[in-house]
Amino acid sequence: MDFYQTDLSQLHDDLKNKKISATELTKETFDHIKENEDQVKAFITLNEDEAMKKAAEIDQQGINDDQLTAGIPLAVKDNILTKGLKTTAASKMLEKFKPVYDATVVEKLNNNGFINVGKTNLDEFAMGSSTENSAFFTTHNPWDLTRVPGGSSGGSAAAVAAGDVLGALGTDTGGSIRMPASFNGIVGMKPTYGRVSRWGIIAFGSSFDQVGWLTRTVKDNALLTQMISGNDEHDMTSSRKEVPNWAAQLNDDTSVKGLRIAVPKEYFEGINDDVHEVIKSALAHLESLGAVIDEVSLPHTKYGVPAYYILASSEASSNLQRYDGIRYGFRAEDVKNIEDVYVRSRTEGFGEEVKRRIMLGTFSLSAGFYDAYFNKAAKVRRLIAQDFENVFKDYDVILGATGASTAFKIGAEINDPQTMYMNDVLTVPVNMAGLPAMSIPAGFSSKNGMPVGLQIIGKPFDEQTVYNTAYVFEQTTDAHKKAPKLGGQN
Repeated sequence: MDFYQTDLSQLHDDLKNKKISATELTKETFDHIKENEDQVKAFITLNEDEAMKKAAEIDQQGINDDQLTAGIPLAVKDNILTKGLKTTAASKMLEKFKPVYDATVVEKLNNNGFINVGKTNLDEFAMGSSTENSAFFTTHNPWDLTRVPGGSSGGSAAAVAAGDVLGALGTDTGGSIRMPASFNGIVGMKPTYGRVSRWGIIAFGSSFDQVGWLTRTVKDNALLTQMISGNDEHDMTSSRKEVPNWAAQLNDDTSVKGLRIAVPKEYFEGINDDVHEVIKSALAHLESLGAVIDEVSLPHTKYGVPAYYILASSEASSNLQRYDGIRYGFRAEDVKNIEDVYVRSRTEGFGEEVKRRIMLGTFSLSAGFYDAYFNKAAKVRRLIAQDFENVFKDYDVILGATGASTAFKIGAEINDPQTMYMNDVLTVPVNMAGLPAMSIPAGFSSKNGMPVGLQIIGKPFDEQTVYNTAYVFEQTTDAHKKAPKLGGQN
């Protein structure tokens, strides 16, 4: 099975009509993963025994028309709870943790018969932009094994790019789906905040976190995102808005003629020349198809990164208080008293980046500094949201680069937190405003041959226009058709 030569709908038909069995498909998937895994290192935990057992059950029961993911092998980021299957958030703190319930998104997929092949690697507690902050190992980019896959959903992105699976769940707090999608030449969607339940997601920044898919194609992404969307009584931030059938409106008649596209001038400041070249060409292509493109300004973009890291780190410092060495998770040995349990468990259980953000967040929330930092950052967040609101009065979507550069070398930036944080400059404003946004393959760098992502940002709960724009671009270009050859021989 070559996942680059099929898609979700075709595979569903083949399984339903018994051209291939779920058992055969699942076995071939694991064979492919094992063939790649020593080089890519996308998975923390494989779920082979349970996956094969479930595949056999599906073959025996048969597949209905409406069970789109029945028998389809997919992967899950390892900060999303899976009942009985180890969920670590790539941290020593949760190295042996096995949840007693499924996240809502996993429960919905289970009800549709999906095959969970395993849990993918990430930056610890989703804090990072390269997957180098994992407590276990660094994932490698399938296009060039010496480069990072992006983060924090780097394992999910690498698994899709390497052809291990058709899709993998990720989470996006400040760009953690879109940046890996860009670096790996695949599709990554962050839905509107509240579109998908966060119940069962190991929290980083609760007012920013959102679950989404990394896939090879736009249509597969639309189909899978619809499946996990909708209101959830367990999550008071989940929306009650009706979930459209986005994929049904994607067809050969989908057009961008007359589409009003805004291109913020700030999104071209500081990006590498090779990225600028690809994005400029992508915009020209959409214009040739009839889109109307204008330059606009999002003046508070430059404040996005510092404000985001104050706010998200503050939320993280609160969310991570639960890891105290008492209730569950890692507990230090040979402790002398209760204070020693707290201090040593957290010191030994958390990695450097997690501790850095806890310290930053705790400082920002502390007496005497709350108004100077947290409160001011919250005001900046509102200004960023207003910038988007003003532009969307006259335009349908906002376009620009997903990242300022292509995937960088492993080890090149990990010791420079400020440089690493600035990688998110084009993605964090979307999370600050809670908007839907996706990254799609736009082309390849003329300097190093690595993928470049085009970011499409939409109005709140207008995923349809984002998908339509992405689909037209995908269907009239060839970047998404190229597959990496492990080792970087591209």
